[in-house]
Amino acid sequence: MNKFKWKKKGLIFNPTSRYNWMNTHAQVPYSLIMNNNILRVFFSTREKQDINGNFKSYSAYVDLDINNFKNIINVSDHPIITLGSVGEFDEFGSMAGSVCKNNDEYWLYYCGWQRSLSTPYNWAIGLAKSIDDGKSFRKIGPGPIVGPTINEPYLQACPIVYKFPDSTCWHMFYLSGVKWIDVQDNKKESQYFIMHARSKDGVSWERDSKPIIQPLVDDECQTSSSIFYKDGLYHMFFSYRHGIDFRKNIDRSYRIGYAYSHDLINWIRDDSLVGIDVSEDGWDSEMIAYPHVFTYAGKFFMFYCGNDFGKNGFGYAILED
Repeated sequence: MNKFKWKKKGLIFNPTSRYNWMNTHAQVPYSLIMNNNILRVFFSTREKQDINGNFKSYSAYVDLDINNFKNIINVSDHPIITLGSVGEFDEFGSMAGSVCKNNDEYWLYYCGWQRSLSTPYNWAIGLAKSIDDGKSFRKIGPGPIVGPTINEPYLQACPIVYKFPDSTCWHMFYLSGVKWIDVQDNKKESQYFIMHARSKDGVSWERDSKPIIQPLVDDECQTSSSIFYKDGLYHMFFSYRHGIDFRKNIDRSYRIGYAYSHDLINWIRDDSLVGIDVSEDGWDSEMIAYPHVFTYAGKFFMFYCGNDFGKNGFGYAILED
């Protein structure tokens, strides 16, 4: 198999200080082609931290000119989904994962954030629906559709959902926590792997509850799988990092990995083929994360985030061969 060759085209969208609720970050970009040559990119953003270092996250979108991604047409002026009430799984944040069109509705699969005591946070996966072309979403209920189980007791997040043309069911690729790691000053870091689930209706999910990508680094964490079908194979680009000391040590921060599959269940990892890495300097010189691959006009594009988990937004690359 030939190595992929991605050519970087630069930063597209920087969310910094646009609104009180959109102060930094545009994480996990996920695009849909809308009418009138609009490419709508959903993402997760953060408000300004309070005096205790806490913040809430919100889901939003930016509309781009599909023929010139750097031409920003519109930015949502309010969060596209409201946060949960007291004690609910998404009380302190919503993080858009993926959006699927289902008949006349758009379905948003997202991660909800809840603060915790013994650990810094808890995550679970929710579903919301839109009847106004993806401008706003209403949750189907106050609870998550994918949360802790007897086999997955910790975190569930970053749901990337597909219904491939040749498939009889929906497929979800999501992260699930496997343990908490003790670090200095009594702090904890989570470890999580990409797992797979399937559904007949997009609401109730049957989980395999096992990692699908072989880890390669210490206490590896994996997230944000992006999958497309080409030349008889399913190709996955995803994020991975070391489990600890990844925030300031750039050699242990997020990178993009690659795996391929014949059946969406069994995956073979080969990061030597990925064809994209951090830059020598600039906005993506320390970290590269949250890839989203899509096709338009016969070409393959990748949206991705850079340093500090997408603090300054996301950019894109184009596949050269």
